[in-house]
Amino acid sequence: MGVPEQMTAVRIGEHGGPEVLEVAGVPVPVPEAGEVLVEVRAVALNNTDLWTREGSYGAPGNPDALSGWRGPIDFPRIQGADVAGVVVSVGPGGDTGLVGRRVVVDPAIYDAEGPDANPVGLMGSERDGGYAEYVTAPTYQVHDVTGSPLSDAQLCALPTAYGTALGMIERGGVTDSDTVVVTGASGGVGLALVQLAHARGARVLAVSSGSKLESVQRAGAHEVIDRADDVAAQVRAASGDGVDVVLDVVAGDFLGEGLPLLREGGRWVVAGALGGHTVAFDVRRLYLHNARIIGSSMHTPTHFAMLMDIARQGRVRPVIAKTFSLDEAAQAQEELGRRRHVGKLVMYPRPAGSLDRV
Repeated sequence: MGVPEQMTAVRIGEHGGPEVLEVAGVPVPVPEAGEVLVEVRAVALNNTDLWTREGSYGAPGNPDALSGWRGPIDFPRIQGADVAGVVVSVGPGGDTGLVGRRVVVDPAIYDAEGPDANPVGLMGSERDGGYAEYVTAPTYQVHDVTGSPLSDAQLCALPTAYGTALGMIERGGVTDSDTVVVTGASGGVGLALVQLAHARGARVLAVSSGSKLESVQRAGAHEVIDRADDVAAQVRAASGDGVDVVLDVVAGDFLGEGLPLLREGGRWVVAGALGGHTVAFDVRRLYLHNARIIGSSMHTPTHFAMLMDIARQGRVRPVIAKTFSLDEAAQAQEELGRRRHVGKLVMYPRPAGSLDRV
């Protein structure tokens, strides 16, 4: 069966609430030289989808400016960074051997070539993404996972959340002898941090809310910390002589309160600001103890390749909280914004019965 000329996609024409999500019939994109066309089997939702739609990223010198992930959005834009699917065609001169391969797409747009490049753009923000039946991607960013035991839903849960988590773990130098604290542990990145840090052999202290603590512990946390109480006091009691690394997607007040919890040479890795983007801390706790505060935005190509090895071997199995059809995108994003779930929300572009559902 050939590739159709038209497809269903969900796109935004402006910044705003869920009402700006439009289900539309659009042309199937044609892969250029160096690209492939992927039939989307599953696409995961992320906080970046909400914040890109809302224009919540701000700009240097103007934190309230409407902006996408790294700047103004070219509208209309098809959202969705996290795609698992099958290659159905290749651009001119491409490797036809890729057709039929099961793949995951690295959604990052990098600032340079090479294994340690930094992400400066994102599929679904700076280029069209996977809230659609088909999406194009650069060939070198399509990773063959044909032999993976993971489902399509589990595979699509990996790129942004688990890529961001692995980037934090690598930049923080987490080892199997470390005690680490994970904030926001029931969210997409937080749960990924718990699973990946546990798989690495670290002792994981996970911060979440009371109703979600059991699910977080099942994911691999050695101790759970209820954020409704004094988090710093609970971490101090659980860790004894301090922690080696904090993997933080919340920031806010806890950064200032928790910095003294770090052992000598400890690392505090920040990859989110759910608790507030302005923080204050006693700088003496930083320099007198040779501590490091590290900003971490997504992953490098090296990190993503490591993640795909984990996926091929099935060493980590993402938790899928709920699935939706593509035309339920607005409902799915509203569910994501309520933050009542544990794990990832996933959409399927194809009807039930033809999908690899979880």
